[in-house]
Amino acid sequence: MSDTVLNRRAESPATENFPSPIVTIDARDWRLETVDPAWIDALEEGKVLYFPHLAFRLKEDEHRFLNPDINAEGSRSITLETGGRFKGVAGDEAVQAAVAAMVGRFRADAQQLVDSLLPHYRDSLRMATTSYRPKQVETRIQTWRADDKRLHVDAFAGRPNHGERILRVFANINQEGVPRVWRVGEPFEEMARKFLPRLEKYRPFHARMQQLLRKTKKLRTEYDHLMLQLHDNMKLDEDYQRNAPQLTMPFAAGSVWVCFSDHTLHAAMSGQYMMEQTMHLQPENQYDSTQSPLAILQRLTGRKLV
Repeated sequence: MSDTVLNRRAESPATENFPSPIVTIDARDWRLETVDPAWIDALEEGKVLYFPHLAFRLKEDEHRFLNPDINAEGSRSITLETGGRFKGVAGDEAVQAAVAAMVGRFRADAQQLVDSLLPHYRDSLRMATTSYRPKQVETRIQTWRADDKRLHVDAFAGRPNHGERILRVFANINQEGVPRVWRVGEPFEEMARKFLPRLEKYRPFHARMQQLLRKTKKLRTEYDHLMLQLHDNMKLDEDYQRNAPQLTMPFAAGSVWVCFSDHTLHAAMSGQYMMEQTMHLQPENQYDSTQSPLAILQRLTGRKLV
């Protein structure tokens, strides 16, 4: 795929002076032999690291799982949780075991990539869910809040995280050459400056009630409140979705990309068959702890948020 295609911009009038949020890395092995410190800086600043030649390779008998019908009815994706629980597969025990092995192998590859890319994280990074998404993005029917085709940062109503980072490794395993197309937005701080003045005030009593009623798994801090509000307001703002600075990025079949999805403004527009590994990190364990949504929002608001 040509550089022209890889760096194609969305048709937005605000993109003229918009620096590319994509850093392309020519690596072909999941264990990186050398790491440029600039890659780490870019990742922690909210950019996307793109590995166009780093493929997650399927075994011959795994190609049969490139079928949306492998996803059990009612499940958005196939998931392997950290405790070993595996769900979302339609099929008998042999099929379940074979898909679980495929997903588990991706987990090991993703961890190897992150360990070699970010050795400072190694002792503090917490592995989370591994997912296989066999369904076509553009045909998904979702509510506006769940619609990942709208620019957003990841924040979850029922799962406050108190500033913990969300690091994700993605792999496009489509075997027909179909890219996974994203829109990638402007820097987090620029977006936050636009939306913070319009956000509702945090109400501690309301947050405690949400926890008591078990609508949230733990107390929603002011940080979680602001992140959820930013997520929702971005998705609801049609003008922002159309005209905000953004890049349309087709991640090629047989490629991998990495980003902090709580920091990188992103929207998944099209594609089918993707693997995804989620990891969590406390912001104080970053190389540069000032480069986190928590640090940015505390600086902009002038107060402690967790």
